[in-house]
Amino acid sequence: MAGQIKTSRTLLLFYSLVFYVLLQFSWWSYLLINLNKEIYQQKIEFAKSTIHDTSTLEQQQQQYNDLLKKRWSMVAGEGAVFLSLLIFGIYRTKRAFNQEFELAQQQKNFLLSITHEFKSPLAAIKLSLQTIEKRNLEENQKKEIITRALHETDRINLLIENALFASRLESQNSDYHFEDFNLSLFIAELIENYQTRIFSESSIDLAIDNNIKFKGDKLAITSLVYNLIENAEKYSPNPASIIVSLKKSNNHLELTFSDSGYGIELSERSKVFEKFYRVGNEETRKSKGTGLGLYIVKRVVLMHKGSIEIKSNNPAGTVFIIRLPI
Repeated sequence: MAGQIKTSRTLLLFYSLVFYVLLQFSWWSYLLINLNKEIYQQKIEFAKSTIHDTSTLEQQQQQYNDLLKKRWSMVAGEGAVFLSLLIFGIYRTKRAFNQEFELAQQQKNFLLSITHEFKSPLAAIKLSLQTIEKRNLEENQKKEIITRALHETDRINLLIENALFASRLESQNSDYHFEDFNLSLFIAELIENYQTRIFSESSIDLAIDNNIKFKGDKLAITSLVYNLIENAEKYSPNPASIIVSLKKSNNHLELTFSDSGYGIELSERSKVFEKFYRVGNEETRKSKGTGLGLYIVKRVVLMHKGSIEIKSNNPAGTVFIIRLPI
């Protein structure tokens, strides 16, 4: 609330300054035009008192009028250029302010969400340890509790990996390791590992063509797959129903993630790949997330010189279509 009040005051000060500058510009333009008019009027009066030949006086008056019009045109032209530059500067300043404000708001949401994302699994791990410590449990019960605690640990580890990988993507000195590998087998193993590691109850069906070879960064592809699966789970009724397909198409391969969730509004599709961007406000949003997942996905796709497209699924849900050159 205090931040919003401070922002409103800053905007009010900015608009007041803009209004003052425009007002001063208009006033000085008016004074300059009037001053030129008075100067040329005095020149004409002086000419009348010194030149007695009517024809010569009319020529002198016409010359002064022509000079006055040229001066007005020059003032108007320079004023228009100055005003255009001023308006452009005001527009760019306001745009930069809005971008900084939006980024600050997204970073605030990120901090709120990452705090919540860490708090939930840590609380679950603490409860599991306290249960083992205070109760005499049978061996199979202990094993089940420990397994769930390990799954929560894996969730925290994935959050940390996402944050670190996002920083790596933005680093100018990032060193990516591109290698040839069997993408079909790699994605199948990733999804199997994800379901085991995260204890996912989602239904993930595979429609993967066999033996598709690809040259890329395995760590980056891992992050892409995990983030798209996690995104489908977050925005789908539990348990989520997801289809992952992979096929060759001419000179590129097509990797598709389809879900039957709530879908993404058309107006939001150009924004969901922005860093920290999430629909709504963190205090009222029910779904978990940090706003990094789809940002990482887009950066990984671009890193491999590919493209990504979002479509609506039928009858409900979202389809992410990734095209990568081979």
